[in-house]
Amino acid sequence: MTQIEQFAEPAVLPALVADTLTQRMRALRHRWPPGDGVGVFHDVRPAETGYGEATTGTLRARLAERYLSALDAAEAGGRPPECWRPLFQYRHHPGVRPVQFALGGLHAHIAHDLSLAVVDTCHTLDCAPPELEGEFERVGDLLASLEERIHDDLMPGPDLLRIADPLNHLVSSWSLERAREAAWSSARVLWRLRGLPSSAEEFRRQTDAGAGLVVRFLLTPCR
Repeated sequence: MTQIEQFAEPAVLPALVADTLTQRMRALRHRWPPGDGVGVFHDVRPAETGYGEATTGTLRARLAERYLSALDAAEAGGRPPECWRPLFQYRHHPGVRPVQFALGGLHAHIAHDLSLAVVDTCHTLDCAPPELEGEFERVGDLLASLEERIHDDLMPGPDLLRIADPLNHLVSSWSLERAREAAWSSARVLWRLRGLPSSAEEFRRQTDAGAGLVVRFLLTPCR
């Protein structure tokens, strides 16, 4: 079973599953010591999977599943998706600032996890990506609010930025909107390739590798 298919179940996701995911997300809060890069991202990511309406809750829950799957793989000594590996590799690096960890995790979550979550949801609800576009936009808006929170809570003040100009360059070079657009395009391509598993998996790997390069750039030590 490929990574694309592993959450493709025929029935609508039960509310109990979404509730369980939310409980898992909350239980992991503050699990890691202060400054741990994985903990920084986890603490800013909303715990709620937002079940509510079937499509919104399913897409958000599938997105949470993708993140937790990567986390479980890394914690078990396995190989998480390539886009998540820099975050685990540099999680204790003293030269990487909290805002970098948060944005690096956010990019992996959008550039890789979100496109696969759309495909997972389409399989679950027996629909095509265009039918999820409105829900995708709503989830994207939630991620945009998360980016704002990251900047407000974790970005150093002006005095420190005069010393750490490279950090300002890194942060300003990344665009959540471009990452969202790429995720939507990737989801549509993957859906069209669903009858060609080897081609779909190759495309997924290339998308994962590209996302990993961006995360590595975002985690460039700045001190």
